[in-house]
Amino acid sequence: MMNFPPENTEDSLQPLQALIAVGDESAFRQLFNLLFGKLTRFAHSLVKSDEVAADIVDGVFVRIWSSRAGIVSIGNLRVYLYRAVKNEALNYLSRKAHLHIYEPFDDINIQLKDEMSPERLMITQELLNKIRAAVDALPPRCKMIFKLVREDGLRYREVAEILNLSAKTVDAQMVIAIGRIREAMKEDLHLAGSGMLKKI
Repeated sequence: MMNFPPENTEDSLQPLQALIAVGDESAFRQLFNLLFGKLTRFAHSLVKSDEVAADIVDGVFVRIWSSRAGIVSIGNLRVYLYRAVKNEALNYLSRKAHLHIYEPFDDINIQLKDEMSPERLMITQELLNKIRAAVDALPPRCKMIFKLVREDGLRYREVAEILNLSAKTVDAQMVIAIGRIREAMKEDLHLAGSGMLKKI
């Protein structure tokens, strides 16, 4: 099995894309395993249902496989998949509510994923709970952007593409998010050391 770097570069998925295009099921399974969890969490933040979120992501992957010959023409597959999931989630909400969703991110309630990276293991559970509370208190769109950047590892310009925002808006929202988290955690960060926020 091929191993791909964890770095979030545009070409990091291209070897997989080339294999999938010629019908390599193992490569498709690797792509699925790599992104299914993150995409499902993203879908869940929109539709608020584990089952619906999984169905949406499954459907996106089914369509990728069905049209696999054209996958090599996708410039940034990671962004493409996030946008496809976002569009399917919003279509689901539109059908469910029988109305057009004008502000799809205004009611989002995103939680940090439960898995803890090695860096997070250095943070006490109490401090981690405070960080989660600080993130949860962010405005919905700010929270969405913070999650995609810090939790899913996307670049600012990729988040901008996914959410149809400018890169400057994403940057500004991240500044707001980090500023508010720092303010909420000021006393704890002072005690733990100035580099603590970098481990979030």
